[in-house]
Amino acid sequence: MMNSYSGFGRIMLTIVMAMCLRIAPWPGFLSGINPDWVLLVLIYWTIAVPERIGIFHAWTVGLLTDVLTGRVFGQYALAYTLIIYFCLVLHKRLRQFPLPQQGLFIFFCLLFSQILLFWLKNIQHPAQLHTSFWLPVFTGTLCWPLIYTALRRVRLSRRTK
Repeated sequence: MMNSYSGFGRIMLTIVMAMCLRIAPWPGFLSGINPDWVLLVLIYWTIAVPERIGIFHAWTVGLLTDVLTGRVFGQYALAYTLIIYFCLVLHKRLRQFPLPQQGLFIFFCLLFSQILLFWLKNIQHPAQLHTSFWLPVFTGTLCWPLIYTALRRVRLSRRTK
């Protein structure tokens, strides 16, 4: 029972750390390529322990991310909820995929999130699509093996279930 509580605490700690990376003041160019760390961590935990992290957690973390980033309330919540739903539906398959194939799935998840957020922003006031729009998607995809490896070590360090 104690392992159950500490396991969930580790999951929440990694999400809080991802939120800190999300709002950290990155210098110049790095702020433009900063991937959605929170979404990447949520995807990992959803694939690894789907009985622990689900749609409610995605919605709650999305609302917190909306508040942290100053976006309109509910944008990240909607994006995270939809992506985590797809991860829950496909988690058994995704576990079997090798890391490069998972990276392709991550690319499409991040791309879907970016497009949805851009569309919601465009509804409020017209915005131009710049080339910098694609950079967080690519960097997030490139960071996936590192995030996967780091969070897997966290999960397996005390067999977080």
